[in-house]
Amino acid sequence: MIVRKSALALACLLALPGAAMADSKREAALEKRVSELERQLQELMTEVKAQRNAPPQVVQAPPPPPPAKEAPPTFTTAPGMSVAFHGFVSATAFAQDRSFTFGNGQNAEYPVPGSSGHLSGFDIRNTRFWLDVGGAKLGEDWTGGGRLEMDFFGGFNGTGAYSLSQPTPRLRQAYMDINNADTGSKIRVGQQWDLMFPLDNVPTSLTHLAFPLGYGAGVIGWRFPGVVWMQDLNRSAEGTKWRVDVGAFQGSWNGPGNNVNYLTAGNVDFQPQLEARLRAQGSNWVAYVAGHYSKIDLKGVDGAAPTPVKANLDSTAIEIGGSWKLGAFNLKGLLYTGNGIGEIFGNLSQFGDIGETGGFVQAGYNFTPNWSLNAFYAMAKSDREDVVRWLGNGATGLLKNRQAALSVQYANGPYQLGLEWVHDKLDSTKDGIARTTTSGNQLSLSALYSF
Repeated sequence: MIVRKSALALACLLALPGAAMADSKREAALEKRVSELERQLQELMTEVKAQRNAPPQVVQAPPPPPPAKEAPPTFTTAPGMSVAFHGFVSATAFAQDRSFTFGNGQNAEYPVPGSSGHLSGFDIRNTRFWLDVGGAKLGEDWTGGGRLEMDFFGGFNGTGAYSLSQPTPRLRQAYMDINNADTGSKIRVGQQWDLMFPLDNVPTSLTHLAFPLGYGAGVIGWRFPGVVWMQDLNRSAEGTKWRVDVGAFQGSWNGPGNNVNYLTAGNVDFQPQLEARLRAQGSNWVAYVAGHYSKIDLKGVDGAAPTPVKANLDSTAIEIGGSWKLGAFNLKGLLYTGNGIGEIFGNLSQFGDIGETGGFVQAGYNFTPNWSLNAFYAMAKSDREDVVRWLGNGATGLLKNRQAALSVQYANGPYQLGLEWVHDKLDSTKDGIARTTTSGNQLSLSALYSF
C-alpha cells in the first residue's frame, strides 16, 4: 500500500513538466492563430478602404438580342421625300325654312324656287383631309411635290333609311408641282382650282366651306384637270410681289352628250378653257385680275346634236378681287362680268349664251384675339332676255340672286366655333313673263377642329 502511494506520487511529479510543456505549446499556437486573424482583418480593412476611395465604374448592360424579324414602318414614301397629313373635322347643326340649291345644310346656296317647308339636321360633309408631298428632285434645279385632297360631298350611300349618315368621299384636288426656286417658276399639273376661283379671298364661314357663301351667285370658279404655269415677276425685289399665272383646263358644259365620259359640248375638238391671272401681294393685302375664255360647240362631239338657239358660243369672263387686313378689320371682295359662264359656276348654274354680272363683299372685325364678327353680301344678275331665250335649252329661269350673311366666330388654337345666319332672295321665271321671288333662311352652329 505504501509502495503504491509512493509510485503514484512519483508519477505525478514526473508528469508536471510534460503538462506544463503541453500548455505552453497550445498557448503559442493560439497566439499564432490570433496574429493570423489580425493580419487577415487588416488586409480586409485595407481592401475595403481602397474600394471606397476608388472612382465608380459604369457597367454596361449587354445589347438586346436582334428581333427575329424587323417590323415594317407605319408610314413611308419614296427616299428623299416628305409627306404631311392635314385636314379638319367639321360639324354643323342647322335649321332652314326652304330647300336650297345644291343641297341643304353645309352646301346650301340659294333657295329652290317655289319650295316650302321647314327642316333641320346635322351635317359633317365639310370634313376634309389632304396629303402634301414634297422633296422630289428633277435634275439639278427643279424640285417637285403634290397634293391629294378629299372631302365627303360625293353624295350619300344609296337612298335607304341610313344613307344620310353615310356620305361618300369626293376627290377635290389631285395635282403635282414642279418648282424652280432660282427662277421663281412653278408648273402644276392635275385637278386643281381654275384661275377664276378666289383662293386669296374666299368668304369667311365655318358652315360654308366646300360651298362658300355666295357660291354660284357672286363667287365663281371650279376645279378642273389641267396645267398651270405660275411665274414670279420680281422674286428678289422688296415691296409688292408680282406673279402671273397662265392655265389650260379641261373643257366643260352641261351636254349635249355624256357628261361623265368627255362627250359634252365643252370637249369638242381640242379647245380647252384658257385662263390667266395677274396677282400682286403686299404686306397686308392681295389683289388680282383674272380672265377666262373657251369655245363651246353645241352640236356635240359627234356634230349631230340639235341646236335650237345657236350652234356655238364663246364663254368669256373677267374678274377683279382681293383682300385687305387693316388692323382689326378684314375686307374681302370681288367683281366679275361674263358671258356663257355656267361651266365655271356662273349664270346661277345655267348653260347658254347668257350674260351675267356679280360679286361679293365681306367685312370682318376681330374685337378680341379670339372673337370676330363677319358681315357678307353677294349678288349675281343674269341678263333677263338671255335667260328667257335659253329657257328649256340650258336655262332654268333664274334671273337674280341676293345673299346676306352675318356670323360670329370664336377661335382658340385648332378649335373654332361659329354661329351664322344666311338670308337669300332669288328672282326667277317659268314662262319668261311672270317673275317670282323666293326667300330662304338658314341658321347654323358649326364647330371645326384643324390638324
